[in-house]
Amino acid sequence: VQLQASGGGLVQAGGSLTLSCAASGITFEFRSIGWFRQVPGKERLLVARIGRYGRATYMDSVKGRFNASRDDSKNTAYLQMNDLKPEDTAVYYCRTPFIPRSDIFGPNDYWGQGTQVTVSS
Repeated sequence: VQLQASGGGLVQAGGSLTLSCAASGITFEFRSIGWFRQVPGKERLLVARIGRYGRATYMDSVKGRFNASRDDSKNTAYLQMNDLKPEDTAVYYCRTPFIPRSDIFGPNDYWGQGTQVTVSS
């Protein structure tokens, strides 16, 4: 199983980026995908989740700015990030539960390698 996160970069405040999470080795349509972010010295936080049927949920600080989506035909999930703010600066990770068809994250989950997002003011 492999998750490959990409699409990070440096952007000015107010700009946009779209992250991708490409999966292999799993039946993607059975999987929820979570987007997490982490800054140095802090724990990883769940930013958004896209469920198996396309329903997305978001942490409060990104609601209205971020949009999670998925393309099961491409085994890929996306996180479109608009109106980026300096406080969005972090390493972003994608994650899928170890158990297929589960929406519960656990210790044995699969993680992507992380992609750095830096928002300058």
